[in-house]
Amino acid sequence: MNTNPQILATKPTKDYELLDSGDGEKLERFGAFVLRRPDPQALWQKSLSVERWDGADAQFVTSGRTGNWKKNKELPESWEIEIAGAKFVISLSAFKHTGIFPEQSENWNWIQETIKKADRKVSVLNLFGYTGGATLAAAKAGADVCHVDGSKVSVAKASDNAKASGLGEKPIRWIIDDALSFVKREVRRGNKYDAIIMDPPSYGHGAQGEVWKIEEGLRELLAGCQKLLSDTPVFVLINGYAAGYSAIAYKNNLLDLIGNKAAEIEFGELALETEGGRQLPAGIYARARLL
Repeated sequence: MNTNPQILATKPTKDYELLDSGDGEKLERFGAFVLRRPDPQALWQKSLSVERWDGADAQFVTSGRTGNWKKNKELPESWEIEIAGAKFVISLSAFKHTGIFPEQSENWNWIQETIKKADRKVSVLNLFGYTGGATLAAAKAGADVCHVDGSKVSVAKASDNAKASGLGEKPIRWIIDDALSFVKREVRRGNKYDAIIMDPPSYGHGAQGEVWKIEEGLRELLAGCQKLLSDTPVFVLINGYAAGYSAIAYKNNLLDLIGNKAAEIEFGELALETEGGRQLPAGIYARARLL
């Protein structure tokens, strides 16, 4: 087990690039369009000029607890970009989101590599699957995937991304459900998975209005997932965006989940990296490749 945290940094690619960050904001290029969004982690000074920042194609402007997009030019309602070998349909949605978290790209590459190394059919459960980045990575590598999210909109977008990526006919189950409720039912059914991915938010609601609080639900969720792991597991990946939590805490929970199984353990921070090498913190992760 690697006892030292590591940084997984998403570097500039053809379709995505962190151009700059600072003063509570980040400047990113999604395909042909540059977006300016708030980011509380960017506590340093900006590197690029005011003119470069002001030249963004769209900016998310906050007002109290709400906000909206201010467009400096006419933008399409949606457009496609490619990251980690998959295509995503990008749009300017509420709460400053675009439908993708590019900082996960190194995890998506790791998922594909790990499944291919297994050299057998792998069944994957992706909880809090959002718009499908991890699901697409697993399906592209040949896995059967069960994608679970409480948001009908997110699951629909994930399905659209699968079709855009040429994965629409792959064996993917799209489930609109509360993650914890689904896991409990799967345990009762006796179903098993070779790999489990989860990205639990700090707070949220399930498909039927179930309330999720990470401090109350995470341990129960992990206990259920432990029962869902097959006798020949391949990997487990936990991502985190909840403020105040450490990658060490996620690593400790991961170790509890896999028990005494031999595994390569990695944990640490996710980051976005500019061309010049400056990194913007963007989340935490803990992952285990079972041996």
